[in-house]
Amino acid sequence: MRRYLSALILGAGGIAILMSLGFWQVRRLAWKEGVIAGIEARIGAEPVALSSIAEPDPVADLYRPVTVAGRTTGVELLVLSGQKELGPGFRVVAVFEAGDGRRILLDRGFIPESGRAMPRPGVALNVTGNLLWPDDSDSFTPPPDQKTGLWFARDVAAMSESVKTLPVLVVVRTEEGDDQGIVPVPVDTSAIPNDHRGYAITWFSLAGVWAGMTAFLLWRIRQRKN
Repeated sequence: MRRYLSALILGAGGIAILMSLGFWQVRRLAWKEGVIAGIEARIGAEPVALSSIAEPDPVADLYRPVTVAGRTTGVELLVLSGQKELGPGFRVVAVFEAGDGRRILLDRGFIPESGRAMPRPGVALNVTGNLLWPDDSDSFTPPPDQKTGLWFARDVAAMSESVKTLPVLVVVRTEEGDDQGIVPVPVDTSAIPNDHRGYAITWFSLAGVWAGMTAFLLWRIRQRKN
């Protein structure tokens, strides 16, 4: 009887813990979906003129849709990147002189490797896009390659310092003017991880396995008694 009771307590305790972890992931899933929905609503809001924002704030203005007219200077930074349909290539982050006189960074989008050497002189553009301070880099991200000039992450602070602009990045959604072969890569939520559904399924599956093992153990104990 003691072995029977011990197995029952162990089984029930394990199932309770695993089920609680599964329900916690369900709650996390609901929270993350709410966060993503809020970001998507902000990304798709009505754009405002960038000139109406005196000092764009990395927190308050993150994802804010804006319009800005001006001209690229021909100075650009290339960030190693890739697109599923186009293969490896680079993001083109250009120095942009807005009509109000401010110099900012403009993420114009993607070019394949073959487009790296093509000349891209300054052009006039009317841009609709989103303010972004990407979280692309971490302690393992290497600094820009001194020989090739390539960057490995969009580090707004470091980039703006290197080309003497404001620490402001607008990611192009649409632009009017010569696109110079650059394909816009608008801001979206596809890069935001949301694996909570899979985690919940894993914990609930483990709870089911634990329940099955417990039932088998109880059956074995009962068979021995007989």
